[in-house]
Amino acid sequence: MDIAWGALALSLKVAAWATALNLVLGVGAGFLLARARFPGRDLIDALLTLPMVMPPTVLGYYLLVLLGRRGALGAWLQQHFGVSLIFTWQGAVVAAAIVAFPLVFKPARAAFEAVDGQLEQAARVLGISETAVFFRVTLPLAWRGILAGVLLGFVRALGEFGATLMVAGSIPGKTQTLSVAIYDAVQAGQDEAANGMVLLTSLVCVLMLLAAGRLAPGRVANPASP
Repeated sequence: MDIAWGALALSLKVAAWATALNLVLGVGAGFLLARARFPGRDLIDALLTLPMVMPPTVLGYYLLVLLGRRGALGAWLQQHFGVSLIFTWQGAVVAAAIVAFPLVFKPARAAFEAVDGQLEQAARVLGISETAVFFRVTLPLAWRGILAGVLLGFVRALGEFGATLMVAGSIPGKTQTLSVAIYDAVQAGQDEAANGMVLLTSLVCVLMLLAAGRLAPGRVANPASP
């Protein structure tokens, strides 16, 4: 069971970093597409949503091509910084972040689009700067939807398997996340260990989904409900 706890700790670490990246990139992209009007906006939205429907192994292959030592980005990182993301936990973060990105981006965009533009305009009339309008008006009104998406993205990153396995591999204690450890245990016929890790993963995911559900926009508490 020590392997399970170690794999869970690594999974939480990878998911936390992936979620932090998506919090910045996903919320930023959601706000941009919710407010800006420009040609090709729908195409960009489709491309940013693509990881939601594309097989993770396909994404993993693209990342291998891009981040490998012969890849455009991988060769540049190796040459200028001596950094290689393949078969590292940082590579697992990149894979998990890309797979989970749409689950943060789409709710963030929907939350920003639901904000009443008249409230933002009223703040501008009062002389508030655009930055202050975002942090004092827009973000407080959209935070529930954003946080629900962030939690969903965290759960998705926590359970990511296909792209993570292709990019980071399965090195115990280094890149073996909980989902990969479950796969390895099943392949090795270690059913008892696999069952324990499956139960642990399911428990964590259910708790996060319950939290995300309570933060969903439009949910109103009913005092009469039990």
